[in-house]
Amino acid sequence: MSATAAAQSNRTQSPPIEYTLDELRSYLPAGWELLEGGSAAWDPKRRALTVRVIDTVDFDWPVTVTAEAVEQHGRLAALDRAMDDTFRTRLGRPTRGLGIAKRR
Repeated sequence: MSATAAAQSNRTQSPPIEYTLDELRSYLPAGWELLEGGSAAWDPKRRALTVRVIDTVDFDWPVTVTAEAVEQHGRLAALDRAMDDTFRTRLGRPTRGLGIAKRR
């Protein structure tokens, strides 16, 4: 196996995005928790890291951070945006008129 093939193999096996439990918890909305101790799953096809969280009424939600978002916004900003998107999905309604500005 060539060095290039080995490096590419390593890239597909180990996720290029990793967060500590403290980092994940610090971006959760109040009352939300990590599911299963915060274990994250890397999907090499989508190039995305997904962690499941539980909201205040015990529904679980996927929080997905893509490698593309990390490259574009940075590691922690991508996590912040992913948590924000999940929270807004949980609200189930548009934020226009609620005094909540969506950052993009």
